[in-house]
Amino acid sequence: MRITQGLVCLLFAGLVGCSSSPKIHSVTEKGVDFQKYQTFSFLESLEPQGQGYSSIEEKYLRAAIAEQLNARGLDESKSGELLVGFKVSTKEKVESRATPSMSAGYYSYRGRAGYSYGMGFGTETRISQYTEGTLNIDLVDAAQKQLIWEGVAIGRLKNKPPEDIEAEVTSVVAAIFDEYPIPRPELEGVVEGQ
Repeated sequence: MRITQGLVCLLFAGLVGCSSSPKIHSVTEKGVDFQKYQTFSFLESLEPQGQGYSSIEEKYLRAAIAEQLNARGLDESKSGELLVGFKVSTKEKVESRATPSMSAGYYSYRGRAGYSYGMGFGTETRISQYTEGTLNIDLVDAAQKQLIWEGVAIGRLKNKPPEDIEAEVTSVVAAIFDEYPIPRPELEGVVEGQ
């Protein structure tokens, strides 16, 4: 799937700019020594189909991922020990929310007692539709052709100006890599001191 400018702008503006932070999680293959990897390369399938180039947003994603891996001691290479892939996707969602409500007042007939005035209590259900965006980053052991780590960010998309897209891409990718088995050197003491 080709990553379009509008999709990535929405995704990262939404994931970083939404009222609640994106949900970040990762899955790590057990028993893998992540310290042994020295090089990485991006999977070739990232280029737009039939095109000989990458989009600007893909360039931002690659740069942000490379920055995170470089900070952990890995160098980019044409034939890396780790293969890096990423995918941006969206899904339409429907949410319903029941909230307590009160009606202003009502008249009712009560037989011999006549009419009476009262308050009504109940629930009001609101239904809303929204778009959820997901960024997956996969790291594959090139020799074994085995996925060894996957980091994911999921969040509700919101419209924001596209001029800040590079900073937002960098921020979301950094949040995903906070889950990576090897912390950034400047964060090592913070993680160990918790």
